[in-house]
Formats: sequence, C-alpha cells, structure tokens
Amino acid sequence: MAALLQLSRWIDWVNDRFGTIAKWAVFLSCLISAGNALVRYLLEMSSNGWLEIQWYLFAACVMLGAAQVMRVNEHVRVDVLYGRYSGRTQALIDLFGLTCFVLPSMLVMIYYAWPLFAGMYASGEMSSNAGGLIRWPAMLMLPLGFTLVLAQAVSEIIKRVAWLMHRYEGEFHYERPLQ
Repeated sequence: MAALLQLSRWIDWVNDRFGTIAKWAVFLSCLISAGNALVRYLLEMSSNGWLEIQWYLFAACVMLGAAQVMRVNEHVRVDVLYGRYSGRTQALIDLFGLTCFVLPSMLVMIYYAWPLFAGMYASGEMSSNAGGLIRWPAMLMLPLGFTLVLAQAVSEIIKRVAWLMHRYEGEFHYERPLQ
C-alpha cells in the first residue's frame, strides 16, 4: 500500500503542476480577450490568430484543470443523498463511480482523441480562417486532459481504498465511525 500511496502522491503532484498551467491559461485568455476587444473597437482591427489563441487557452484551462478539480474534490456530484451517508458509504460510492464510470469513459475518450491529435500533428493541419493557427496544439489538450483525469481517478481510487483500510488520513471530509 505504501508504494501505491507514493504513486498517488506523485500523480497529485503532476496534476498540481498542470492545474497551475490551467490557472495561467485562464489569466492569459482573459488578457488576450480584453486586448482583442480594445484593438477591435478602438482601432477597428482584428486577427483570427488572436481569437483562436483564446480558444486554445480556454481548452488548456478546461482540459488541464479537470484533473485538479477532481483532486481537490470539487467536481460535480449530486449531494442530495450522498451527504446523508456515512463516510464508509461515501467512499464506496466514490469507488464505484471512479471504477465503473470515470476509468472506462476516460479510456474511451483517450482511444478516440489520440488519433485525431496524431492526424492533425502529422498533417500540420491549419485553421481554415485567414490568419488562423495550426490546430494540433489545441487537439493535444484532449488526449492529455483525459489522461490526466484517468491518472487522477487512479490516485483517488488508491486513496479511497487506503482510507477504507485505515491507512490514509487525507482530506475527503468523510467522518470515521467511532471504534
């Protein structure tokens, strides 16, 4: 279990780094968006390349930040019933969702996203817009983001199993039953 928890810590560390990149992508996207608006309305100029880089940065924000959202346990969940259950039941529900839904769906998404990225990279596909950018950097966000979520799901599974075995005291906000 110690080796698996070490793997989990490493995955968390990697996703923390990509989460930082996602934060900067949001910031840069906002700056570029504001700059585009100013240039467009004050100077009556525009560039498709600058518009597309906003989209690319937003893709980076969403795809690279998704695993971090899962890591800090802020992802979407229906808490109407979940919050009423004991910590053990919540951990079991999490394990069920991670193993039966997240892992398979991420594997399918990676399976379909990788050939799209590889094809665009190999062909050097460009945007059809005048002044547009190459497309593969944006398409790279799909398999990379899905892989990060897959890895984070593995990390969360490890932590939940360790918690159920009383070998992890992490922050799930589950209440331990009195023993």
